[in-house]
Amino acid sequence: MLGGDERARGPEPPGLGATARRTAGGERLDLVSSRGDGRREEPGPAADGSPSADGGPPAASLRWLVLVYRVPSEPSRLRASLWRRLKTLGAVYLQSAVAALPESAEAERALRRLRSQIVEEMGGTAYLLSCQSLTGGSEMAELFKLARDDEYEEVVDRCRDFLAEIDQESAAGHFTFGELEENEEDLAKLRRWLDKVRARDVLGSGGAGEAEAALRRCEASLEAYATRVYEIDSEKMGR
Repeated sequence: MLGGDERARGPEPPGLGATARRTAGGERLDLVSSRGDGRREEPGPAADGSPSADGGPPAASLRWLVLVYRVPSEPSRLRASLWRRLKTLGAVYLQSAVAALPESAEAERALRRLRSQIVEEMGGTAYLLSCQSLTGGSEMAELFKLARDDEYEEVVDRCRDFLAEIDQESAAGHFTFGELEENEEDLAKLRRWLDKVRARDVLGSGGAGEAEAALRRCEASLEAYATRVYEIDSEKMGR
């Protein structure tokens, strides 16, 4: 995922003026190259008009932004930092050092900035492409949705941990404002995390509903815990 050594990254992509027609795996793509300050050609029509599995627009009608990059193998922190930043954007890796995002103005701005930093600050090379799949569009969309599902599942797992912590504190009789405040902070982190995943989930994966339901259970559990904290505090004040 992080790119490996230079041999793993393969040869340099074609020049910026060229239109790439085939991936390393043999799949034909309508790829239009673009630098950070370049101009894109208009895309051709999609070859496959079949609808997506979730009833949304046809997968082949989706346009993608693809960042093909090469950075020095040392220091390794450059590749790790780049990988983290692409993952934060929600990008998926099609192969080593080739990351893709559904096309949008926001994604394009972010990837243009990243491409510029790769070239100007990291001493690497990078090509930002706008593409539309001629075949395999459904697989690309599914890869993106699966990445979001994995993130939603992580949120669900953390919600389970949160609920277990509330249960443990309740069983031990730890109904204090200090514990309540700590749990409120943890719940706020869960909300922010879920918001970030939802913002990346531009194709609508199937895991959103379960994560949202898990967060609602956490909110209900914390509300019940807070009520008990207030009750105990009121009892103490009445003595």
